[in-house]
Amino acid sequence: MSSGNVDFDEFRIFLEKACGILLGSNKQYLVSSRLNKMLEQQGIKSLGELVQRMQAQPRSGLREQVVDAMTTNETLWFRDGYPFELLKNKVLPEMLKAAPGQKLRIWSAACSSGQEPYSLSMAIDEFERSNFGQLRAGLQIVATELSPSMLSNCKSGEYESLAMGRGLSVERLQRYFDLKGPSRWAVKAPIKSRVEFRALNLLDSYAGLGKFDLVLCRNVLIYFSAELKKDILLRIHSTLKPGGYLFLGASEALNGLPDHYQMVQCNPGIIYKAK
Repeated sequence: MSSGNVDFDEFRIFLEKACGILLGSNKQYLVSSRLNKMLEQQGIKSLGELVQRMQAQPRSGLREQVVDAMTTNETLWFRDGYPFELLKNKVLPEMLKAAPGQKLRIWSAACSSGQEPYSLSMAIDEFERSNFGQLRAGLQIVATELSPSMLSNCKSGEYESLAMGRGLSVERLQRYFDLKGPSRWAVKAPIKSRVEFRALNLLDSYAGLGKFDLVLCRNVLIYFSAELKKDILLRIHSTLKPGGYLFLGASEALNGLPDHYQMVQCNPGIIYKAK
């Protein structure tokens, strides 16, 4: 095996331990495209040297930079569509019936650049407009993300025009955003105020998050090993109230764990109810 392959294997082990991401053996190009500029700036000549330096200098901030670079992903507004319609037409009415007068809580896990939690907040506003007074007790969205740079972007609530074109209708753009400058838009205060952003690695404890009526963990478990995926789903279950719902990504399925989740076939889509 060449030294380059050994270096890459060392880096794969580091990344899985740091944030759970399981890199395929054919992903050297992805690592190169995301890290080459940083390696050049730091004067680091190989992935092996990078891993050694992160281990030798744990407080240098290099580890955080690497994890940030490898986990940063842009996403879409109202991605896949149906989860937000299910929220308005099925899940919210059920929640309000099961817990009248209680404040509802939703967790958007691994929220990337913030489009999911802000889309949720917009969908909730649309529900309120057609069901006036039903959410008197309020609703909180907790959105968590590992990447410091993504978290900073999320909290600002500002997006370039290019990002605005990914899944956002003209009507929603006009209703829920303010133009801040050339090609830059900001989420309006009422939509923003419903979302609380927190730093969280999905490998860490969820104990400080509290209990939720709904958890969305979409398009992230595909990067984890089967064992780690099962562990995360079990720990998510512990954050859900009995009868609470879990939404996964459109291409993800929950295989196993029949004692914890009941599959609910919707049309379209599948969601999971906590037992």
